[in-house]
Amino acid sequence: MSIAIERSKLGIKETPFFPRLKELSTTAHWEHWGGYLSPSELESLELEYFAIRSNATVFDISPMCKYRIQGPDAEKFMNRLVTRDVRKVKPGRVSYVVWCNDEGHLLDDGTIFRFGDDDFRLCCQERQWDWLMSAKLGFDVEIIEETDQIAAIQFQGPTTCWFLKQLGLESVENLKTFDLKYFNWNGSKLLVSRTGFTGDLGYELWIENEKALDLWDALFALKDERHIRAIGSGALNLARIEAGFLAPHVDFLSADHVLRSTRGRTPFEMGLGWQVDFNKGQFNGRRALLKSQEDKTDRYCFVGFEIDGNKPADHSLIYYKKKQEIGHFTSAMWSPTLKMNIGMALLKLPYGDSVQEDLWTEIYTEKELKYDVTMAKLKVTDRPFFRNKRRTATPPADF
Repeated sequence: MSIAIERSKLGIKETPFFPRLKELSTTAHWEHWGGYLSPSELESLELEYFAIRSNATVFDISPMCKYRIQGPDAEKFMNRLVTRDVRKVKPGRVSYVVWCNDEGHLLDDGTIFRFGDDDFRLCCQERQWDWLMSAKLGFDVEIIEETDQIAAIQFQGPTTCWFLKQLGLESVENLKTFDLKYFNWNGSKLLVSRTGFTGDLGYELWIENEKALDLWDALFALKDERHIRAIGSGALNLARIEAGFLAPHVDFLSADHVLRSTRGRTPFEMGLGWQVDFNKGQFNGRRALLKSQEDKTDRYCFVGFEIDGNKPADHSLIYYKKKQEIGHFTSAMWSPTLKMNIGMALLKLPYGDSVQEDLWTEIYTEKELKYDVTMAKLKVTDRPFFRNKRRTATPPADF
């Protein structure tokens, strides 16, 4: 029995870019993402990470959930669904959004693409079909899932704009951060958005499945002039931590997936209060979020830290005065670019907020089957950790 048939029986699908990813994979490190096979590493985590910060990288985001939302009430529906004011997002723009259940707990985060007054696309990590179907009651909108019809890649790194110009995408260098634009390319509509998950210069490219391999091959045909590398989720995760971005199932759990209702988190507890606009009118979770602010019932805060030493503190416990357990790291790493030990953590209030001194983390490291423990001092710091002017430079420089 062939591998393809075995995967089919298991219900695991291959993205349109899978044939090229399979050719490049020397580690066979694959993971499941939304029913698809996705690489966690193709050749070398280190080489893939450094390519993000120095060259151009390609990461397959085809498994990302994509929902097209159209109709006379599309804007009203989107504004009811998410916590920020969608009316402020103009056509031709992308916006980061979060949405909550009636208790004000996060369900997911994602991006909305606004193509027109009544035409949106919602992209997110988790399947949201049931939630969207129930939320649309009373609204004159049509929702179409496009996940399996649209191939997409994150194209990230300082030389990415140069590659896109070589493809003949006229004036692509004029796209500002969070702009989107359709280009006529190779007989198809290629959507380019200046978005990404690395905090660096980069784009996301969206195209019909049938032209996916043509796009991939056109980019890699330029590899002799500028270096380009396909990467897995491991390297992307390191870059997103440096950028200070949250990841579902890592930094927070969807309220639909928690086993205990107390494990849900509000946007305010996750440092996303800037996403909540109480002035725009009713939205899912508004009443609960407003009450949490009025009664000061939020229990946690999400904080960025610099950590003493060079041992990553991922999932390590955090203490006040080395004794009182007050939280834990959700994401942490030694940053090769910044030469810093960094991390993001969820702490019980008031720690990390009004109390920021005498905070420590307990780091366990294994060497030759023996674990050692280190108490490392913590310093609260702003996010993002990684900042580079090329992320927003318009037009970007040709490196």
